[in-house]
This record gives sequence, C-alpha cells and structure tokens, in this order.
Amino acid sequence: MFKPLDPLLHSELRLAVMSLLISTEEAEFPYIKEQTGATAGNLSVQIDKLSAAGYIEVEKTFKGKKPCTLCRITPAGLKAFEEYVESLKGYLEVTSK
Repeated sequence: MFKPLDPLLHSELRLAVMSLLISTEEAEFPYIKEQTGATAGNLSVQIDKLSAAGYIEVEKTFKGKKPCTLCRITPAGLKAFEEYVESLKGYLEVTSK
C-alpha cells in the first residue's frame, strides 16, 4: 500500500538541500548553509552523502583566492526527489481519508 521513502532523502537537511537545488541551477555552499541553518560540518557531511549517491554534483573552484564549492542537482537526483515526493503523497492521501 505504501511506497518506501528513500532513506537518503528522508533526512530533513538532505531534503532541504535537494529542495533548494531543484529551485536553482546551482548553489554555493554558504548560500545552502544560510538557507538551511545547518552548521558547516553537518552540511558538508550531508552534501558528501548526496554526492556519493549521485544525487548532486559538487564542483570545487576558486573565486579569486577564496575556495568556492558549487552544488548542482543531477538528473538522477531530480528523479529520486520526484519519486520521493510521489511516495510521500501516497502517505498523505491515506491519512486525509
């Protein structure tokens, strides 16, 4: 009856990161940190998990002499997010009846 929820996306912070990246073409680490209210260390760990799963790609560059980390959602990440949302809708439909 219930579709399984992707455990990788079921984390509040990882879900927030994915939601931000869906609405933007790319986002820099400080922007994601500010929007999510996460600590740098926790956000870094969660971004690594999403990257390892192939849900986002991370590009490390420089702006002048300062390091800059850019994150983008991948097609696989978009598909996983859409499937997660559809599965979640199934849970909500049952509870609203």
